[in-house]
Amino acid sequence: MIGVRLHGPRDLRVEKLSEPKIPGPGEVLVRVEAAGVCGSDLHTYLDAKIGDTALKAPLILGHEFAGTVEAVGELSPSVRVGEMVAVDPAQPCGSCELCRRGHPNLCTNLHFCGLYPDHGCFCERIVVPAKTCFPLPEGFDAETGAMLEPLGIALHAVDLSKAASGDSAAIIGAGPIGLLILQVARAAGLNPLFVVEQLPWRLSMVERFGGIPVDSARLDARERVMITTLGRGVDVVFEAAWADQTVQLAAELVRYGGKVVLVGIPRDDSLAVRHSTARRKGLTMLLSRRMKHTYPRAIKLVQEGRIDVKSLVTHRFPLGQTPAAFALNADYRDQVIKAMILPSQRPA
Repeated sequence: MIGVRLHGPRDLRVEKLSEPKIPGPGEVLVRVEAAGVCGSDLHTYLDAKIGDTALKAPLILGHEFAGTVEAVGELSPSVRVGEMVAVDPAQPCGSCELCRRGHPNLCTNLHFCGLYPDHGCFCERIVVPAKTCFPLPEGFDAETGAMLEPLGIALHAVDLSKAASGDSAAIIGAGPIGLLILQVARAAGLNPLFVVEQLPWRLSMVERFGGIPVDSARLDARERVMITTLGRGVDVVFEAAWADQTVQLAAELVRYGGKVVLVGIPRDDSLAVRHSTARRKGLTMLLSRRMKHTYPRAIKLVQEGRIDVKSLVTHRFPLGQTPAAFALNADYRDQVIKAMILPSQRPA
């Protein structure tokens, strides 16, 4: 089969790889139909590492995906051959303390598609546990299925905040995750919703989804939010950018006694905030780790038309052009928001 492996920083290669193994008990073979390029993929692409997880051998990246079940191993009654499924890339052990406490996203024995050493979905076929597959309802295509993973990240972030209907919020960063947090927060009744961003095409999406765009390239974001809230600040801030000083900005935008939810992943693996700002305000800072138990909710929200995931997909590439997709995305060219890899699509 064809797959795309990362060999080092910005060194993605389209290669002929061995066919995946026959699915064993509790496993299924999925033909990948759509796979999104995520910001965390870009971290590994640019630096051959993310956080403290470094690339030590060529790796197939990718974890936002959906596809068609081609083969089913024994003891896999939840899915059938021919079904279109979205795949949760996380494979928790189910038996460690955190899993037993109901926090599989914090599993200490986690396997995760596209995170070294586990290969991901930028390939034609992949074997995954049947329990990580969620059959898609009628009317869902593979791109919609792939977008359920980032939607799950947004749902978990808003869940963590425990924000109530009528609470105010700010979101820093209007990439795919920030725009999905905006939609989830709006559906939960949060209002007003400020979104801090500097790229004009992303700011236009903020307006489309009912947020208040704050152009940080032209305005002082703190001043804008404080003037509008009469100096109070917002109840909760979702940081989904990890650009320069964004955690400090989050601490400045939130009210006294408010909450800051950190969703983005810093390229330099560090967290910086002035102690006096956080201490004086008595802030609660929450670090959001992936998601848990969100796929059924995500499917329902999209099915009911309450969340729009397809509008975020701005670019589509066949599998053989994955290196070009990453280069475009990493350099923020051509007004990209979400690039989608379609392995069944052939180059023009």
